[in-house]
Amino acid sequence: MARFITKEEEKTIISAIKEAETATSGEVRVHIEDRCKADDPITRAREVFAELNMHETELKNGVIIYVAVKDHKLAIWGGEGINAKVGQDFWDRELELMTKYFQAGDFETGLKEAVLHVGEKLKEFFPYQEDDVNELSDEISFGDRDDA
Repeated sequence: MARFITKEEEKTIISAIKEAETATSGEVRVHIEDRCKADDPITRAREVFAELNMHETELKNGVIIYVAVKDHKLAIWGGEGINAKVGQDFWDRELELMTKYFQAGDFETGLKEAVLHVGEKLKEFFPYQEDDVNELSDEISFGDRDDA
Protein backbone atom coordinates (compact mmCIF):
# COMPACT_ATOMS: atom_id res chain seq x y z
CA MET A 1 0.00 0.00 0.00
CA ALA A 2 1.36 3.34 -0.94
CA ARG A 3 1.69 5.44 2.17
CA PHE A 4 -1.68 7.18 2.50
CA ILE A 5 -0.69 8.65 5.84
CA THR A 6 2.69 8.81 7.54
CA LYS A 7 3.42 7.21 10.89
CA GLU A 8 3.25 10.66 12.50
CA GLU A 9 -0.11 11.37 10.87
CA GLU A 10 -1.32 7.98 12.04
CA LYS A 11 -0.39 8.94 15.62
CA THR A 12 -2.32 12.21 15.25
CA ILE A 13 -5.42 10.36 14.07
CA ILE A 14 -5.15 7.82 16.90
CA SER A 15 -4.86 10.72 19.36
CA ALA A 16 -8.02 12.20 17.83
CA ILE A 17 -9.80 8.86 18.35
CA LYS A 18 -8.72 8.80 21.99
CA GLU A 19 -9.84 12.42 22.43
CA ALA A 20 -13.18 11.76 20.71
CA GLU A 21 -13.86 8.82 23.01
CA THR A 22 -13.02 10.61 26.28
CA ALA A 23 -16.44 12.25 26.51
CA THR A 24 -18.56 9.40 25.19
CA SER A 25 -19.26 5.73 25.71
CA GLY A 26 -19.22 5.43 21.91
CA GLU A 27 -16.41 3.84 19.91
CA VAL A 28 -14.73 5.19 16.78
CA ARG A 29 -12.54 3.18 14.41
CA VAL A 30 -10.75 4.13 11.20
CA HIS A 31 -10.11 1.47 8.56
CA ILE A 32 -7.88 2.07 5.54
CA GLU A 33 -7.31 -0.28 2.62
CA ASP A 34 -6.24 0.07 -0.99
CA ARG A 35 -9.27 -1.36 -2.78
CA CYS A 36 -12.93 -1.54 -1.89
CA LYS A 37 -13.78 -5.24 -1.85
CA ALA A 38 -17.50 -4.67 -2.35
CA ASP A 39 -19.73 -3.03 -4.93
CA ASP A 40 -19.94 0.13 -2.86
CA PRO A 41 -18.09 1.57 0.14
CA ILE A 42 -21.08 1.42 2.51
CA THR A 43 -21.34 -2.33 1.99
CA ARG A 44 -17.62 -2.69 2.62
CA ALA A 45 -17.75 -0.45 5.70
CA ARG A 46 -20.52 -2.67 7.08
CA GLU A 47 -18.39 -5.77 6.42
CA VAL A 48 -15.35 -4.29 8.18
CA PHE A 49 -17.61 -3.10 11.01
CA ALA A 50 -18.62 -6.74 11.55
CA GLU A 51 -15.06 -8.08 11.09
CA LEU A 52 -13.86 -5.72 13.82
CA ASN A 53 -16.73 -6.83 16.09
CA MET A 54 -18.00 -3.27 16.30
CA HIS A 55 -21.59 -4.56 16.36
CA GLU A 56 -20.85 -6.08 19.76
CA THR A 57 -20.48 -2.82 21.67
CA GLU A 58 -22.89 -2.73 24.58
CA LEU A 59 -24.87 0.30 23.39
CA LYS A 60 -24.47 -0.40 19.63
CA ASN A 61 -22.73 2.96 19.32
CA GLY A 62 -19.63 2.16 17.33
CA VAL A 63 -18.77 4.16 14.22
CA ILE A 64 -16.34 3.19 11.48
CA ILE A 65 -14.73 5.62 9.06
CA TYR A 66 -13.77 3.63 5.97
CA VAL A 67 -11.29 4.66 3.26
CA ALA A 68 -10.40 2.74 0.08
CA VAL A 69 -7.34 4.70 -1.05
CA LYS A 70 -6.78 3.58 -4.63
CA ASP A 71 -10.49 3.45 -5.41
CA HIS A 72 -11.08 6.93 -3.92
CA LYS A 73 -14.04 5.69 -1.88
CA LEU A 74 -15.18 6.74 1.58
CA ALA A 75 -17.95 5.65 3.91
CA ILE A 76 -19.04 6.12 7.48
CA TRP A 77 -21.14 3.46 9.15
CA GLY A 78 -22.61 3.57 12.63
CA GLY A 79 -24.10 0.88 14.80
CA GLU A 80 -27.83 0.58 15.43
CA GLY A 81 -27.70 2.73 18.56
CA ILE A 82 -26.14 5.79 16.95
CA ASN A 83 -27.90 5.34 13.60
CA ALA A 84 -31.21 5.52 15.43
CA LYS A 85 -30.19 8.92 16.84
CA VAL A 86 -28.57 10.73 13.89
CA GLY A 87 -29.88 11.12 10.39
CA GLN A 88 -28.07 10.31 7.16
CA ASP A 89 -27.48 14.05 6.72
CA PHE A 90 -24.92 13.97 9.54
CA TRP A 91 -22.92 11.16 7.95
CA ASP A 92 -23.16 12.87 4.54
CA ARG A 93 -21.82 16.15 5.96
CA GLU A 94 -18.87 14.33 7.49
CA LEU A 95 -18.14 12.62 4.17
CA GLU A 96 -18.27 15.99 2.41
CA LEU A 97 -15.84 17.43 4.95
CA MET A 98 -13.44 14.52 4.48
CA THR A 99 -13.72 14.78 0.71
CA LYS A 100 -12.85 18.49 0.82
CA TYR A 101 -9.65 17.80 2.78
CA PHE A 102 -8.78 14.71 0.75
CA GLN A 103 -9.10 16.61 -2.53
CA ALA A 104 -6.57 19.09 -1.15
CA GLY A 105 -4.24 16.19 -0.27
CA ASP A 106 -4.71 16.69 3.49
CA PHE A 107 -5.74 13.19 4.52
CA GLU A 108 -4.64 13.62 8.13
CA THR A 109 -6.88 16.64 8.78
CA GLY A 110 -9.81 15.09 6.93
CA LEU A 111 -9.70 11.98 9.09
CA LYS A 112 -8.94 13.86 12.31
CA GLU A 113 -11.81 16.32 11.84
CA ALA A 114 -14.29 13.57 10.96
CA VAL A 115 -13.24 11.55 14.02
CA LEU A 116 -13.65 14.56 16.31
CA HIS A 117 -17.05 15.50 14.84
CA VAL A 118 -18.27 11.92 15.20
CA GLY A 119 -17.02 11.96 18.80
CA GLU A 120 -19.03 15.13 19.49
CA LYS A 121 -22.16 13.57 18.04
CA LEU A 122 -21.62 10.38 20.07
CA LYS A 123 -21.14 12.50 23.21
CA GLU A 124 -24.49 14.18 22.56
CA PHE A 125 -26.38 10.88 22.62
CA PHE A 126 -24.01 8.60 24.54
CA PRO A 127 -22.16 10.64 27.18
CA TYR A 128 -19.26 9.13 29.04
CA GLN A 129 -20.29 6.97 31.98
CA GLU A 130 -18.20 6.49 35.11
CA ASP A 131 -17.94 2.77 34.50
CA ASP A 132 -17.20 3.18 30.77
CA VAL A 133 -14.74 0.72 29.27
CA ASN A 134 -12.93 1.24 25.98
CA GLU A 135 -14.50 -1.70 24.16
CA LEU A 136 -12.49 -1.46 20.92
CA SER A 137 -8.95 -0.68 19.90
CA ASP A 138 -8.16 2.94 19.04
CA GLU A 139 -5.57 1.84 16.48
CA ILE A 140 -6.23 2.35 12.78
CA SER A 141 -6.92 -0.95 11.07
CA PHE A 142 -5.50 -1.61 7.65
CA GLY A 143 -6.82 -3.94 4.98
CA ASP A 144 -4.89 -5.97 2.46
CA ARG A 145 -2.10 -4.22 0.67
CA ASP A 146 -2.34 -3.98 -3.09
CA ASP A 147 0.98 -3.30 -4.75
CA ALA A 148 -0.50 -3.07 -8.24
